[in-house]
Amino acid sequence: MDRKQSTQMLGELKAFARFSAADQRYIRRSLDIGLRRGNAVGHWARNATEMSRIEQQTRRYRMIELIRSCIPDDDNAEAAECFLAPLITLSAGDLADDKISDFEAYRFLYERLIGPAVRPWLVSAFCAAAALPGIHPDMRKQLLQSIPVHDAAAPGWSIRAPLFFPEWVDKVQQAVS
Repeated sequence: MDRKQSTQMLGELKAFARFSAADQRYIRRSLDIGLRRGNAVGHWARNATEMSRIEQQTRRYRMIELIRSCIPDDDNAEAAECFLAPLITLSAGDLADDKISDFEAYRFLYERLIGPAVRPWLVSAFCAAAALPGIHPDMRKQLLQSIPVHDAAAPGWSIRAPLFFPEWVDKVQQAVS
């Protein structure tokens, strides 16, 4: 890993560390499901309700391959039609779970789930999903206010792939001496 990549990874680690514990847990769980890493239900379900939500999320995340294959090459809205609808649907499901508290956590997750080519479309998808009537009005306000101005008015987006993909970490037994 060269210096530029090391700097990028350190920045991604710092960004992840700033998220709430709930955001971090949901991101790791979502990456396990979306990237098909291990047994998500076995690692993440603490009860029957969580098991059901993970199974629902697994069904929703079947759309990820379709979304990746439909990412437009340019910013033409007509070219994005078949891409944005499933992206908004997927985003709405994640936001409705009330586990993603702001745009930064959403962007961190979706850049890893879908890839760097999705970056130009994330603000639009996030706004559309957060504004849907199924999102509680207080949560809707919090989500929409979390979009930084520099992201909403960005003149361009990086095409660099993310390097840090947080994962499940097993607890280590403490040695008794």
